[in-house]
Parts: sequence; structure tokens; C-alpha cells
Amino acid sequence: MTIRKTTMQDLDTVMGIYDDGRTIMRESGNAAQWQGGHPNQEKILRDIASGSSYVCLDSGEIIAVFYFAVTPDPTYAKIDGAWLNDLPYGVIHRIARRKGAKGVGAFCINWCFEQHRNIRLDTHCDNVPMRNLMDKLGFTYRGIIWLETGDERMAFQKCEI
Repeated sequence: MTIRKTTMQDLDTVMGIYDDGRTIMRESGNAAQWQGGHPNQEKILRDIASGSSYVCLDSGEIIAVFYFAVTPDPTYAKIDGAWLNDLPYGVIHRIARRKGAKGVGAFCINWCFEQHRNIRLDTHCDNVPMRNLMDKLGFTYRGIIWLETGDERMAFQKCEI
């Protein structure tokens, strides 16, 4: 598998993968996350334009997509809990895989950690597969953060700085 930045030519494929991601969430008992077409095309276009959207390819085929940037995330400024540190961190958002693609989430998250050794991310409390993956990859639960919508998310961090 390889990782590269998402291009505008990838948009239709990426949106299809986000559709798969919503389906996978529903099938795993997570019906509350990514409702109303989130993430929408406008948000993904902004991610691509900012250079923060990445795709994972297997044998030349896009099988996953995610947001990664080393930048402060405003939703992480307030936490009911505590971050491991206040050092610069990478943030992962909107990770999704094509239906049937296995092991790709771990591959993408590990790639991000290779880019920056202090990573934060969050997920919905009902996203048990992601929570299990965080545990498997050595992330620690840090507390609750709130999205701009006011929705709660479980926050995780892994640091080797």
C-alpha cells in the first residue's frame, strides 16, 4: 500500500469511499456518526485544496481516504480530560475505507505517525471498530472534546516526542 495527496481527479472515487464509510459505520452499530451526508463534497474540496487530504492505494486502486495535518485543531482546545502534552501535533480526521479493504485504517494511521510522532484524533462513542483500533495502535483515551456542532467525541493521543 502507498499514500499520496488527494487530487481533484480523485473526487468521485473519494466521495464513493465516504459513502462506503457511512455504510460500514451503520453496519457496525454506529448509526449516529456522519449523518446528513457528512463529510460533504464542499468539505472534501477544502481538504484537497489545503493539501491535507490523502488517499491510500493498493495495486494502484484508491482504497481509503483521510485528512491529516500538523496544525492546531480548534475543537481540541477544550477537553474534559487532558492531553499528554501541549507540543505541536498532527491530527487525523475523516478516515474511511472502501468496503472489503482490511488493515488499511491501521496502515494510514501508522503512516501519519511516521510523519509526526505526536498525533491526536477523535471518534464517536459508538465507533467501536475505531476505538478498538486506537487501543491496538497504542493510542490512549484522553477525554471528551466537542465539535463545532456541540456533539461530543472521544479524544485519543499517541506521542513519542
